Amino acid sequence: MTDELARMARRLVVAAVLACAAVAFAAGAAQAVVTTVDGHRLSYQPLRGSYAHGQAQPNVRAHAKPSKKGKGVTWHGGPVMTSNTNYAIYWDPSGAPAYPAGYEAGIDKWFGDLEHDSGGLLNTDSVLAQYHGEGSTFANYDSQFAGALTDADPYPPSGCSSAPKCLTREQLEAELASFVQANSLPADLTHMYFLLTPEGVESCFEEQGHECSAGAKHAFYCMYHGYIELPKGGTIIFADAPYVPGLRCGDEDNTPNNKFSDEELAGGLVHEHSEGVTDPTLQAWYENAKGNEVADKCRTFEEATEYGAPLGTAEDGSKYNQVLDGDKYWYQQMWSNEAGACRQRALELPAVTKLKPKAGPGSGGTVVTITGSGFTSTSTVAFGGVEAGGVVFNSPTSITATSPKGSGTVDVRVTNALGTSPVVAKDHFKYKK
Repeated sequence: MTDELARMARRLVVAAVLACAAVAFAAGAAQAVVTTVDGHRLSYQPLRGSYAHGQAQPNVRAHAKPSKKGKGVTWHGGPVMTSNTNYAIYWDPSGAPAYPAGYEAGIDKWFGDLEHDSGGLLNTDSVLAQYHGEGSTFANYDSQFAGALTDADPYPPSGCSSAPKCLTREQLEAELASFVQANSLPADLTHMYFLLTPEGVESCFEEQGHECSAGAKHAFYCMYHGYIELPKGGTIIFADAPYVPGLRCGDEDNTPNNKFSDEELAGGLVHEHSEGVTDPTLQAWYENAKGNEVADKCRTFEEATEYGAPLGTAEDGSKYNQVLDGDKYWYQQMWSNEAGACRQRALELPAVTKLKPKAGPGSGGTVVTITGSGFTSTSTVAFGGVEAGGVVFNSPTSITATSPKGSGTVDVRVTNALGTSPVVAKDHFKYKK
């Protein structure tokens, strides 16, 4: 790599997806830690179970608001990715360790599945669409897969000593900048590059090797994301994605595709993708107090908050919580300011919490305002199983409908693409004689 590219890489600001915390943080610690390493702002989390040194659907989203009392993430004035075209770059020179069978195909499949469902409401990318940039720009779920590329350049001499093949942050990112420019690839805020290396090729933030990838002697992070400002203009949005299967970065007990790529996705790649979309230059959406981004806040090491409720089990018995283009996946949720919690998807199962009015004549014709959650512009409403007319979508928490003919006390239930609201006492509507 040229001296110019090496100097350029030093100007990067990076954010780590954390994998190994400082000794002061015990196993299972829920919070990420923000620190400065070598002049760069980083956020890192413990390894699991250890410690050591287009338009998304506008009818279901609003401007993301900073949560009360600083609970959520806050916009700091920077851009979001209004669309994301993804490249998987496998750094695979002659003589490099082999990627396991199905590893590359599994990762490529996920990127393709993400594109297939682009614009939908049923996976974590739909949660990201609530976050805005300047003006009326949003982190739309507008995702494409530009394809897998192979970087056949030889690895440079090890720049750190925490693994037999150990590359510094500067070496990795200088190589990525060189590869992008040599192949005339786009360098802007709508393209993101994932630089993947095989097992045994580790990275460290600095030559001393105190903060390194999960497979190195001083395990510190799983993956990280950042950006490169090119000397002649343009910005490369990227993630460094070392090989993490078997290294306690993901949930090794649940691999619904029964491939090592499951662990790579759950161990950080999806995490970095999401933070790249909502905070590509580390000036957009993150938590004021700790610097946590939308994925960091849900890296809790507790299944209920990190993964949420499983949707089912795959053929091998593994849990899954995401279905993209019919394929099953298991990976962490993302923080939603709208919900004030971690979520698997923007669209929730509907819930009814209030009716106004709660009664009307048996002849029907009463306009009822229904309050709750999970409502969309295509939702339907039924009074005691009889479909209502005059349904008007007001917001994700409010919908109005005109009661049909009926008698007695009935449940008013709302149905969206996920299903129908459960029966609760507050959904009762009484027909007057």
